[in-house]
Parts: sequence; structure tokens; C-alpha cells
Amino acid sequence: MTATAMPEHRALAEAYAGISRAVGDLTDADLQRPSRCRGWLVADLLFHVLCDAQRALVALASPADGPADVDRVTYWHAFPGNGDPAAAARSAWWARRSAAAFDLPSGVVRLWADTAPAAVRAAGTADPSGFVSTQGHVLAVPDFLATLVTEAVVHHLDLIVDLPAVAGPGPTATAIAVATMDGLLSDDAVRPPDWSDPDYLLKAAGRIPLNGTDRRVLGDAAGWFPLLG
Repeated sequence: MTATAMPEHRALAEAYAGISRAVGDLTDADLQRPSRCRGWLVADLLFHVLCDAQRALVALASPADGPADVDRVTYWHAFPGNGDPAAAARSAWWARRSAAAFDLPSGVVRLWADTAPAAVRAAGTADPSGFVSTQGHVLAVPDFLATLVTEAVVHHLDLIVDLPAVAGPGPTATAIAVATMDGLLSDDAVRPPDWSDPDYLLKAAGRIPLNGTDRRVLGDAAGWFPLLG
């Protein structure tokens, strides 16, 4: 098996290309529209995802010894939906101030356009049986790529909340993000049948609150939401 045969690599390529298409033609005014993440404009959120792509480049260039201590699902246990609000506020403020350091919001887009394809190329040459270290954990390469895909898909949905004409994430990347949420959900839980994949991802990530019907269908599992922050 070659690295480029990894389904996670194909999903990452789709996820990052989808974000590139979403922001590539936006004006500086559009990049200052609100995102779904509290306190962040589109450009601020794009900078946050850019940091993920940069982190991917570092991790993929620095193989780690195994075994892994987390996988594509348990990795997210360190980022619960009910995490430390003060820490989240500090992180959000740092990203916003960093994005504001660019002369114009489109500067973030240009750096993303250089960095995201490089991260995808690095993922394509990574050893699928290898390991990487990131965020204080060791993951198998395919699981690491799956975490990047999940974050990119959720944030793609966040980016376009005030941009109704912009397309959402692609099906291959979305399927990996949905599988992540399935892994975080109780085995006994039943996903409400009227939820689309975007609904599921946004509710699982705490972007959209559960309604009464959701809570009745989910039962005790409703208390697990949001599944990640």
C-alpha cells in the first residue's frame, strides 16, 4: 500500500481544496463576515485552520516512535465540548489578533493557498504505517490525517454560515468527520433520522443546539452533546 492510497489522504485533499474554493474568490469585505465560531470573522477562522495545516507540515516531517496513545476518535477527548471557557477564549483571541496582523484579510487567503497544498503533498508521501506526534499525543498517520479532516470539515461549515452561495465540504471528507462523531457517540445512541450530515456535525460540535425532538430521540445520549468543542 502506498501513502497516496490512504483514504484519509484523499479526504484531506478534498477537505482543504473545498476550503480553498470557499475562500478563494471572497473579497476582503466577505472575509470580514461573521463565522459560526463566536468572536471570529471568516478570516480569523481561516487563520485557525491555516495553523492546522502548518502543524500538519511539522508533524509529518517529524516521524515519531509508536505505539500511538490515541486514535482518530480518542484524540478528541482532549477537546471536549464543555472544555475550559477561559482557555478557549484565550485561543480565540490569539487567533483573531494574529489574523489582524495581516495588512488585509486576503493575506490570510494567500498564505493558506501556499500552505494547504503543501500539507496535502506531505500527507501523500507519509508512511501509512508510521506515527506522528502532535498536541502532546502520538497517532498513527492515517488517524492523524483523519483528525485534520474532521476539523477542516466542521470549520468549513463554520466559514460559510454567512456565505449562502458558497458550497459546503465534499462527501469523502464529510464521511470521515461523520465517522468521528459516530465514534464519540454512545454505541447505544440513535442518531435522529431527520438529521443531515451537516446537521449532525454542527450539533455534535455544539454549533447548533439540540431541540426537544432531538433530546427525546437521543435519550440519555443527549447529555453527551456537544461531542467536541
